[in-house]
Amino acid sequence: MILKILKWSVIVLVSLIIILIVTVALRQNLKFDAPLVDVKASTDSTIIAKGEYIFYGPGHCMECHCSYEDYKKVELGERVAPKGGFTYPLPIGAIRIPNITSDNETGIGNISDAIIARALRYGVAPDGHAMIDFMAFHNTSDDDLTAIISFLRTLPPVTNKVPKFEPNLLGMVIKAFMLKPTGPTGEVPKSVTPSVTAEYGKYLANSVANCRGCHTNRDLQTGAFIGEDYSGGFHMDVIGKPGNFCVSRNLTPDPETGHIYNWSQEKFIERFRQGKLIPDSPMPWGPFLKFSDDDLRAIYLYLKTLKPVKNNPGPVLVSK
Repeated sequence: MILKILKWSVIVLVSLIIILIVTVALRQNLKFDAPLVDVKASTDSTIIAKGEYIFYGPGHCMECHCSYEDYKKVELGERVAPKGGFTYPLPIGAIRIPNITSDNETGIGNISDAIIARALRYGVAPDGHAMIDFMAFHNTSDDDLTAIISFLRTLPPVTNKVPKFEPNLLGMVIKAFMLKPTGPTGEVPKSVTPSVTAEYGKYLANSVANCRGCHTNRDLQTGAFIGEDYSGGFHMDVIGKPGNFCVSRNLTPDPETGHIYNWSQEKFIERFRQGKLIPDSPMPWGPFLKFSDDDLRAIYLYLKTLKPVKNNPGPVLVSK
């Protein structure tokens, strides 16, 4: 009797495993719908200049969309072509960043403005699959999206075919059941007027520079936020140094654990002008060198309005 029960238990277990494997395999190419965004590239030089500032500066697009050989230049704040190829080893597999030059075959030359805008705002790739939530442009204004895309259209084509994301077994399971597009929260503004205010600083920090994306603890498998906003503690692997990771700082105005609690506005700006001081830091110090003083003042004012959260993230760099 016991042997018979064990036999059927094994059969049921094996059957369930086979069903799971087949289901995961069948769900690897899920497609998602999202509205197209009514954005069209402009040839206006002022709009293009705004897009260039966002792209190479606060939006720090080059921090990811560069090649390995160009990464050191990006860290120094130099301009390079966004031909992609940089790879992030995550628990779910190797994430390879695409070429976004105007090349028709390996870049975005043949992708419409509206589809590019949809990818930035709704996290739906041109082929319909859900994108991993690396970018913070879901609530970026229509005008700023227009500026970014307008600038992208001015970049010369660079042929560089980047392999697609290759999930490991864990990644395949997450892709099958958990990975979904991330869209905007609330109504997206058509335009946002720059000003030295906490309100504009909030917009920059959350919808352009993605400060929240790193300074809030996240699940590395799904990208979901699991910590209190801006309280730090997010572990980011050091590229090329397995086992080493950096830990984001607490930016809330907590008097005991807030990293910049005692900083003046001048010191905050000065720190950004110094660039990268910790060699393995994932903070995009190179692109952030291009921040205007007024934009940094706005972000500083916003950070001072945050709810204080008592959280000591520990050492900034953990070495194996």
